[in-house]
Amino acid sequence: MNWLHDLSYLFGGAFLANAVPHFVSGMMGRPFQTPFASPPGKGLSSSTVNALWGFANFVLAYLLLACVGDFELHAADEVLAAGAGVLLVALIAARSFGRFHGGNSPADVDRRG
Repeated sequence: MNWLHDLSYLFGGAFLANAVPHFVSGMMGRPFQTPFASPPGKGLSSSTVNALWGFANFVLAYLLLACVGDFELHAADEVLAAGAGVLLVALIAARSFGRFHGGNSPADVDRRG
């Protein structure tokens, strides 16, 4: 087991998780926070910027997962490393973006349904 490969898979999973909300927001034509907004990570970027940022994250995820070592879906340590990256970014994103979209305090959100 090469710990550098596992570290690469951890970051690959993180970039993979980060790609999804940006790419989907971009494809839906919705603005979303990016590092390029003003202020970074808080302001909204256009749907085009989000589609490009999401795609760039997919490319980085591919490079880290498929081009470093020999990522094997049947190797528990490699899948766990990538999964840990996905979970880490998911939790960070949930807390960070929840501040802007009401996800951290769902009881405070107006429920019309």
